[in-house]
Amino acid sequence: MEVVVVGGGWSGCAASIAALKQGAEVLLIERTDMLLGTGLVGGIMRNNGRFTATEEMIALGGGELFQLIDQNTLHRGIDFPSHHHASLYNVATMEPLVKTFLLQKGIHILHSTRIEDVEMEGNKIKAVIGKQGEEKIRLEGDVFIDTTGTAGPPTNCTKYGNGCAMCILRCPSFGGRISLTAKAGIKEMVGRKGDQIGAMSGSCKLFKESLSREIVNLLEKKGVAVIPVPLSERSKDKLSIKACQQYALPEFEENLVLLDTGHAKLMTPFFPLEELRRIPGFENARYEDPYAGGIGNSIRYVGMAPRDDTLKVNEIENLFCAGEKAGLLVGHTEAIVTGTLAGYNAVRHLKRERPLVLPTTLAIGDAISYVRTQMETEEGLGYKYTFSGSVYFDRMKQRGLYSINPKEIRERVDRAGMAEIFSSK
Repeated sequence: MEVVVVGGGWSGCAASIAALKQGAEVLLIERTDMLLGTGLVGGIMRNNGRFTATEEMIALGGGELFQLIDQNTLHRGIDFPSHHHASLYNVATMEPLVKTFLLQKGIHILHSTRIEDVEMEGNKIKAVIGKQGEEKIRLEGDVFIDTTGTAGPPTNCTKYGNGCAMCILRCPSFGGRISLTAKAGIKEMVGRKGDQIGAMSGSCKLFKESLSREIVNLLEKKGVAVIPVPLSERSKDKLSIKACQQYALPEFEENLVLLDTGHAKLMTPFFPLEELRRIPGFENARYEDPYAGGIGNSIRYVGMAPRDDTLKVNEIENLFCAGEKAGLLVGHTEAIVTGTLAGYNAVRHLKRERPLVLPTTLAIGDAISYVRTQMETEEGLGYKYTFSGSVYFDRMKQRGLYSINPKEIRERVDRAGMAEIFSSK
């Protein structure tokens, strides 16, 4: 049994681990020369309802990546506007730790490999076709998982945003994202709110060394720095286009919110450099390459797969999806939990076993089901959903699903009959 995972972000890595644990041979294909995708500039975990989802996944037996992240955490129990008990991992060192873990487990990884097409056999994918460097390749598989994401290529960032900002996806260097789902002939879903197609990534990255010593000391001691923005430099426009709507709050307009993730994570999609340097402490500020963070950021959610609650893509017999490809779910926690379910169900499909639908008594199962139903409505396509804020966190609290008590969360998983379901076969 061979499972081919296309896209090496957090969801692709999680899908690979889950499939391997169920006995499959796994090939993970990544377009660039590094894993983790937007996780290379992420860093925020366990904030608000993400704590609940993390502990649920650990109790479900799929916690390897969360445990690896916890081991590489710089700050724990961080509070910043409207967010509590967050952990911040070190984005500078996370990727090689994950890659080493995957390789030690026996997952085969192809880097700098861009899948450009699929070979179909009826309603099944038989092989993926692309290039590794200049060499043409054709790779067969029994089941495929689309974790290609929804950001890019640069034409989308230009058409729907402020142009290509040379983000961490590095499309100009490695070629723009290509969707496995779209290449299989499935019409994808597009996130939109009013006239805005998709949404911008919600943060950018500054060199800590370019900030004042006072700000750096605060970041390294507390993990967070909240710096008031003068009235003349405030703009609501940046809030309205955020993918991460849990951060689209007045506090993020009135202040510069910085988090220490090894670098200084600035919680706004972009901030013109000349304006930024007028704020005390930021006189010498510089965006970290390859960001042109004074101009814009990547546009996301322009290509999501129609899927069911097992994360199988509709109309394609042997294609599953995870991460942003699985819908308007924002964040690394969300990517890992959907990746784990997709990898698990991909192997169950090969074994001709009934696929797993996580019960809605668990936050993870409820989120996967709820987002699918919301995406079937025009209004629902205008929102983004995350365990950490906005629409879905409100729902978590209303349904009594939010908890920061690991023992209580594990008992809930036990009652659902799901304890260790994702553990080795």
